[in-house]
Amino acid sequence: MLLDEATSALDAESERAIISALESLKLRATHVTVAHRLSTVINSDTIIVMDKGKVVEMGTHAALLAAEGVYSRLSRLQTVSEN
Repeated sequence: MLLDEATSALDAESERAIISALESLKLRATHVTVAHRLSTVINSDTIIVMDKGKVVEMGTHAALLAAEGVYSRLSRLQTVSEN
């Protein structure tokens, strides 16, 4: 299943409902999610970070935060903008 910005126009509550439904499908199907909102991919098995069309990082949410690269910077920026 390919989801391209599937939750971008949703409010936070609706986004959580969609993500919860996707979590239940995780065991039965592979899905690829394209997202700018990190909350959409935070529980993904593998997150691939692209910059200018190239893969620059790959890993779990925790590993990418610890690496303090592009993903970590985006996470900090989104956290600031949400507050």
